[in-house]
Amino acid sequence: MSRARRILILGSTGSIGVQALSVIAQSDELELVGLSARSSWETLLEQAREFGTRRVALSDAQAADHAAGAWPDCEVLAGSEGVAELIVESGADVVLNAIVGSAGLGPTIATLGEGIDLALANKESLVAGGELVTALAQATGAQIIPVDSEHAALHQLIAAERATAGPGTIERLTITASGGPFRGMSREQLGSVSIADALAHPTWEMGGKITIDSSTLMNKGLELIEAHHLFDVAYDRIDVVVHPQSIVHGCVALCDGAVIAHLGHPDMRVPIAYALHHPERVELPVARLDLAAIGSLTFEPVDLETFPCLGLARAAAAAGGTAPCILNAANEVAVHAFLAGSIPFTAIAQVIETTLASIDARPLAEFEALFAADREAREVARAALDQVRSVPDRA
Repeated sequence: MSRARRILILGSTGSIGVQALSVIAQSDELELVGLSARSSWETLLEQAREFGTRRVALSDAQAADHAAGAWPDCEVLAGSEGVAELIVESGADVVLNAIVGSAGLGPTIATLGEGIDLALANKESLVAGGELVTALAQATGAQIIPVDSEHAALHQLIAAERATAGPGTIERLTITASGGPFRGMSREQLGSVSIADALAHPTWEMGGKITIDSSTLMNKGLELIEAHHLFDVAYDRIDVVVHPQSIVHGCVALCDGAVIAHLGHPDMRVPIAYALHHPERVELPVARLDLAAIGSLTFEPVDLETFPCLGLARAAAAAGGTAPCILNAANEVAVHAFLAGSIPFTAIAQVIETTLASIDARPLAEFEALFAADREAREVARAALDQVRSVPDRA
């Protein structure tokens, strides 16, 4: 009998991390070898005790001190360096990167640099890092297995098609969007929505930042860029369509006119298990799809005028270089400001647009250029926050 696959989870106290632990708990084929979080040290130690691992990392140094004092027998690593050390010395077969935002880029680089397979839930790594991240994976032979439901769906569809017919048969990719909590609303109506309104996603349970991204449709813009890098498909051959039921997660159009699709109830345990067990598939205790019970599946185009973030993402993707990194950094600053109650919902797109217009995209040749672009974009975005606080919404 082969040994269990060794799994390291980064961002274990968040939504994806918690669901990944439930997948591991139900499998004899997966072994947890380490955990990391930003600052939730109490929850992290509870998880470590439950799964019998005594090696963890906290990127917040003060939280790491608390954890070390609370459990002296557990090795607690601190800071971004500690997270990197955890990755390098874990002996993991697969690292699940479920860290939120651009903070996940460094761990992605560390994982792929060691030639470790990466289960990627941190889409910002590919949005910001793009071709540098994929080139690193190719150089070390590490696999990137996406954890997003849409990209996991496309990964399975494309792998099956290319295995039998080759890449030339694929014409287009379609990423689906639920439409978020504000589907059908006008831009004028969006001007008065609350934080609670934006966090009330109709079909998925996610963390705060990604839920806001879903409500602005920036999440689909980030997924568009991620899909381009994951599957080497041109941007003009990747579509986004609103599908409120969230049953169809992705579609691939083929050269003979056929379209193949991946369907299932919205449950993140499915793509998580796919990534952790890849290339095997395991049974999961999730709801089975009954199309007759669902009755109908509907689709509609994205309202780009009301939800401009998707258009901004496409523009940044077309500009290339550091532009997607700038887009991502500005979005993180704007979303944080909205969640803090300091700007209205519609100002998120304004901050991103202002930041993109203020910084010229540069060629992307090394990772340091990414970190520099990220820093500059955050400074410009923070300055733009003051502008949108004092200027009424242009709608």
